Amino acid sequence: MPELVDCLWEGGGYGARKDRKPFRFKAYVPDPIAEWDNPLAVRAADAVAQATAFVAQLQAADIGQDLEAIAGPLLRAEAVGSSFIEGLRASNKRVALAAYEPLAADGTARAVANNVTAMERAISHGTKGADFDVDDLLDIHRVLLEGTSETRFAGVIRTDQNWIGGRGASPADAAFVPPPPDRVPGLLDDLVQFVNRYDLPAVAQAAIGHAQFETIHPFGDGNGRTGRCLIHVILRRRALTPLFVPPVSVVLAASARSYVAGLTDFREGRVDDWIGAFADALSASAGAARSLSEHIDVLLAELIQRAGNPRADSVARRIITGLPAQPIVSAEIAADRYHVTPTAARAALNRLQEQAVLVPTRVGRRRGREWISDELFQLLDAFEYDIARTGDGRTHRAPSATRPPRNTAVPKPE
Repeated sequence: MPELVDCLWEGGGYGARKDRKPFRFKAYVPDPIAEWDNPLAVRAADAVAQATAFVAQLQAADIGQDLEAIAGPLLRAEAVGSSFIEGLRASNKRVALAAYEPLAADGTARAVANNVTAMERAISHGTKGADFDVDDLLDIHRVLLEGTSETRFAGVIRTDQNWIGGRGASPADAAFVPPPPDRVPGLLDDLVQFVNRYDLPAVAQAAIGHAQFETIHPFGDGNGRTGRCLIHVILRRRALTPLFVPPVSVVLAASARSYVAGLTDFREGRVDDWIGAFADALSASAGAARSLSEHIDVLLAELIQRAGNPRADSVARRIITGLPAQPIVSAEIAADRYHVTPTAARAALNRLQEQAVLVPTRVGRRRGREWISDELFQLLDAFEYDIARTGDGRTHRAPSATRPPRNTAVPKPE
């Protein structure tokens, strides 16, 4: 059974006088899950089966101009959605520019770009075949926070008590107090044993592993984003998502309060309720991914037509079809990627600019320029907005690039 451990707050620090005085509080220690074998309730089992089928259909679908045309945008959308849950909001364009030139980016955009890299690292760990271990988890966390204002926490298991909610000065009025720091290493060892299992439904395993990680809250910052990376470690390890990352965090961000309530359900023993809710979000994200793929195909076809239908092997056409995977293009990047000279690449990019297919990111400069498709970034932002609007990932028409971005306040579980 889970434990409520009696702990002492030694006082000091800052805040109200009562927060600076010593007092006792309860910290929650979850059950180990390495040997979890509870049968799923009917509702949860049905939701898991449906999510498994929908995600498998996504992987098997004949999607896009090529695999990169959807794989890159989906992974970036997942990272942007995961960051938004923590109150880190940046447009897809800002994130792409931050990844391209980190030193010129603002702090928020750089943090979200780091989340994209952390997702990529999680996929890499899920693909490698060897057992996932605590060092791999620390590696994902390190990538997430390095170079941000929270670098001091990067890849370091906490040695202090943390908590969620309340005024922040002490755990006196916290909504949830995770395990004491001395219990964290053992719980993480147990968690990675669970992650390495192959005898559970993958969707249920991802739901439980993520909720257990969030309950442990092993880091000083970045727990939510790292925990959502762990979802994709598990799904990739179990070969449920060998090609595409379903943007489940975008769906969870659309109803963040329900998401936080689901994690509470898990801690309070309503595990099947949480698994069912998570599976529903995963199903919705698979549908959203199909929709995004269709809209990207339509946009690329429009851009190709605007460019005068260049032949399939031309540099211009390959630049257009490569935009989802390489959204910021310089002459040097295009030359290397498409095996042409920088002069030929620059000529193609200038021509695409003249045809209103691409726009330069630095107006007035002739050299050292990069080009982007504003329409692609607007489509990706509108995709997230549509999910926030419907709440379940259903999109029945092309996202409108003129719709306003989300600004709904959400809980911050990190």
